Amino acid sequence: MNESRPGRLRATTILAVKKDGRSVMAGDGQVSLGETIMKHGAVKVRTMHEDRVLVGFAGAAADAFNLFERLEEKLKALNGNLPRAAVELAKDWRTDKILRRLEALLLTMDEAHILIISGTGDVIEPDDTVAAIGSGGPYALAAAKALVAHSELNAVSIAREAMKIAASICVYTNDRLVVRELTDGISG
Repeated sequence: MNESRPGRLRATTILAVKKDGRSVMAGDGQVSLGETIMKHGAVKVRTMHEDRVLVGFAGAAADAFNLFERLEEKLKALNGNLPRAAVELAKDWRTDKILRRLEALLLTMDEAHILIISGTGDVIEPDDTVAAIGSGGPYALAAAKALVAHSELNAVSIAREAMKIAASICVYTNDRLVVRELTDGISG
């Protein structure tokens, strides 16, 4: 995905945090076109499969919505098995003539896994209990890792604080956050 190409929709920070049995995903609301902010309150994080999976996206929104639908179909066919659904989606995404042109990156999580899925066929499960994607992803990831290691904050608070830090550094990230949590299979 070439985020520096003029006129490309770019932006986003999506962060996943697991701590003390809690699974949280946060996303900012900013959508930019070139150097112009087009929208402040986009929702880039949603629940899937009976609210047992959280998914966020970075990249082209229309492409991400297409991928959301396909991931939901895979989850349904595989009884909610996120790792298998992610691998099947990545295989389709890489090999399908139309899908492979989609420019997006997905961050997914359930109570047991955090996975990053790309159009190059990658399904990456981070070693840590945090992961992030998007323009502000590195900032949010660094902040979340520090907060997990050196604070008593819970997962929701870590996600919120790390996203605020990312928004204060990355011009393509704002502080209008959507935060979702999985709790006993139900997101809140």
